[in-house]
Amino acid sequence: MKKKKTMKFSIPEEEFMNPGHLACQGCGATLAMRYVLKGVGGRTALSIPACCWSVIDGPFPYSSLDVSIFHCAFETAAASASGLKAGLEMRGDTETTVIAWAGDGGTVDIGIQALSGAAERNEDILYVCYDNEAYMNTGIQRSSSTPYGAWTTTTPVKHFKNRPKKDIGAIMVAHEIPYVATASIGYPEDLVKKAKKAKDIQGTRFLHIYAPCPSGWKSRPEDTIRLSRMVVQNGIFPLYEVENGDKYKMNIKPREKKPIDEYIRLQGRFRHLTEKDIEQMQKEVDKKWERLLKKCEASNK
Repeated sequence: MKKKKTMKFSIPEEEFMNPGHLACQGCGATLAMRYVLKGVGGRTALSIPACCWSVIDGPFPYSSLDVSIFHCAFETAAASASGLKAGLEMRGDTETTVIAWAGDGGTVDIGIQALSGAAERNEDILYVCYDNEAYMNTGIQRSSSTPYGAWTTTTPVKHFKNRPKKDIGAIMVAHEIPYVATASIGYPEDLVKKAKKAKDIQGTRFLHIYAPCPSGWKSRPEDTIRLSRMVVQNGIFPLYEVENGDKYKMNIKPREKKPIDEYIRLQGRFRHLTEKDIEQMQKEVDKKWERLLKKCEASNK
């Protein structure tokens, strides 16, 4: 008898997310959670502040996740996670992975004080920011993570955002924590691999995940993965990791970096931009890309 071939998968098959969540069609944040949990496993406790995921999870007492969840105040994701970790250790549990799971508003704006404090103390937690580039849960308001040129309800077309996206990755690297990485739901193998790696590192780890929001970006739900791959290929959201504040590594380097035009045109939030605006955005992307490449090259010397 011929032996049956065993199919090998590049990411774990086990699921920790169930049907019945309350996300919108094409929600990138939902895939981000699914992939991270595949990486860290079921022995996990989540600290979730006010954000899309505090709704996506489902109405109490129901939950779409098979892990423990502590819902906390908007500004306290990192502080709550620190407390959860301390409490578990006092009970002798050193195996549970504690994750602070927050959107960009609760990370780069409202929660940055608690995050910075946890990083300065090097708390043994994994902080995950799923970045949909605005306060999507409360009405698509501008956040510090909203990119230049974007429409939001608080930056209307005639007064679109004229400041660059805050570089939260660089801020976390400056804290010299053990691990900082970026990821995109368009590259699930890379994302799951980084989640696994972060799980096994002691101290504060920070994972910044690109997670499109069709509702807020005025994009088609079926373009979520397409956008999540384009943003890496055009250098707007490079995939890299940094260990101990100075060892940079580029994880996925495009053979030829693509222009940003098509990416911009797939999103209604940028519909008002002129060719000149897009040219200026391209220059900024190129400048930051070259800066990152130099850091990666310096780390390899």
